[in-house]
Amino acid sequence: MDEIVPRRDFRAVVEQRAREAAARNPRPADVRGVRLAPLEREISDAGISYRYVRAEFDRALGLVRITVGGPEDGTDGWLLRLTRELDDLILRLRANEPELGTWVLRTEGDPDLVLAQEQRLLSGRGDGDWLADEILHYYKRTLKRLDVTSRSLVALIEPGSCFAGLLLELALACDVQYMLDGPPVEDPDSDERAQLRLSVVNFGALPMGNGLSRLASRFYGDDDHLDWLRREATGHPLTPAQARELGLVTDAPDDIDWEDEVRLVLENRAALSPDALTGMEANLRFVGPETMETKIFGRLSAWQNWIFVRPGASGPEGALRRYGTGQRAVHDRKRV
Repeated sequence: MDEIVPRRDFRAVVEQRAREAAARNPRPADVRGVRLAPLEREISDAGISYRYVRAEFDRALGLVRITVGGPEDGTDGWLLRLTRELDDLILRLRANEPELGTWVLRTEGDPDLVLAQEQRLLSGRGDGDWLADEILHYYKRTLKRLDVTSRSLVALIEPGSCFAGLLLELALACDVQYMLDGPPVEDPDSDERAQLRLSVVNFGALPMGNGLSRLASRFYGDDDHLDWLRREATGHPLTPAQARELGLVTDAPDDIDWEDEVRLVLENRAALSPDALTGMEANLRFVGPETMETKIFGRLSAWQNWIFVRPGASGPEGALRRYGTGQRAVHDRKRV
């Protein structure tokens, strides 16, 4: 306990603390912000679509296919608009579509344009551009919202993807990443191939709730490999074989096996207990240092709130009630 404030003084003390915090903000006091127009979205039974983000529902498989679009040539404001759309989509899916337990993430666009937009923001931060700072913080918070979402997250990296720098964080936030090693399935004669692009952003600019980058969490305890990636693998395209060899993806099936491999991954997730998946995924996402955020989202909420009080465990047909009876538990397909 740092301080005890009488009730009659509480409002005044809160205001004082707020003013002290505002005074420490490096943002100039006389700047004007950006007017945020209402988001343009179309909602139907089949999905939700925005300018840069679209989600397609597959209720039979219990999944959502989410596609994130990269910037167009010469586009300003891409990351701010994309972040607002992705943030809005995450919240709508979490609240309104609990039975769609698997989210499949793809990207479309030019990785060079993604990295150019990223560089513009980073250079603005160095020049004291408060707006660049705010946009990056907003994107960081949205990625953290993805980290603490109790859904199975699957990244599919294919020809035409733009998983580079800022957008590569979307794939690194997923529980598994599959990268197509071959031409597009729909165009076997194409010379286009999938690639990954690491940038400086992937090494700490967008930390998770445990205070680590997603790469540092992925390679926790292997600082030598992380340093090598930063030194040798940053800034140039990585092929599927290289990405698999470096541990950046779960697997890189060829174009012959791609559709079957992806199908098996998605069917396996749909076949398992949703609540068991929530517990496993929450613990695997937050390795290393224990922080207040990881205690709440990686341990406390997942195990005590998301699992043991759910119908799949303690409901009339749940696993705890039917343990030892010889009857199979009935899984509630909703995720929370």
